Amino acid sequence: MSELTAKRTAVKPAAQSLFLVFRIGSERYALQAVEVAEVLPRLPLKPIPRAPDWVAGVFAYRGAVVPVIDLSALTFGQPAQARTSTRLVLVNYRADQTAPVQLLGLILEQATDTLRCNPADFQPYGLDNRQALYLGPVREDAQGLLQWVRVADLLDDQVRVLLFPSPPMNLTLLEERP
Repeated sequence: MSELTAKRTAVKPAAQSLFLVFRIGSERYALQAVEVAEVLPRLPLKPIPRAPDWVAGVFAYRGAVVPVIDLSALTFGQPAQARTSTRLVLVNYRADQTAPVQLLGLILEQATDTLRCNPADFQPYGLDNRQALYLGPVREDAQGLLQWVRVADLLDDQVRVLLFPSPPMNLTLLEERP
């Protein structure tokens, strides 16, 4: 058998993906790293009046205003603890395949670790949680269960319109108002 034939018939290793691991309280969660644009330290935010409690605010990033949600407050109703390991993670948010990619900030506790594993290792956990569609399948390892957070499912239609109005607000028109 030639070397070329051996390479073609060799069993390929399972596809591996990189995940950013973080915590909400004592529970572990993960974001697929390809959805992460940048990991920043926690920054001061401008609050958005009348927004849900888990909408932490907005901040200016490279000439754009980026909305930020507190994933701990969204999931369990408790804001993320202010730790040195609490990060502001920018993700590439897209509501569906036809929508443009927009930056969305997530406040995540203990967002300092990564994990490389096969995405197929995550399995459905048997509950139909329509109130938290963003909570995806789970993966078991020596530390317990790790749950995949799906970025595309983080915002419902009402919050998406609040954070990403269409068309976007024209800041020059707002400045011209008396």
